[in-house]
Amino acid sequence: MKKKYMKAEEFDKKFDDGQDVTEYFDIENARRPEQEQKRVNVDFPLWMIKSLDNEARRLGVTRQSIIKVWIAERLKHNSAS
Repeated sequence: MKKKYMKAEEFDKKFDDGQDVTEYFDIENARRPEQEQKRVNVDFPLWMIKSLDNEARRLGVTRQSIIKVWIAERLKHNSAS
């Protein structure tokens, strides 16, 4: 696919007018700064896994999701202190 270029003002106008501007994005090389994923392994005691699974099931989310959310909340709380 050939790359398309335009001035920012033209892009803004198309976007503001509700036109589809996705063809101007390089989706294949897009990334979210500071959001790249890195796999880590953590060992938890069995009782903790059971508690995590119960809470995840209650909330209708995965174990991994609940761990990520809880760690993110704690890190935000600590950085605000």
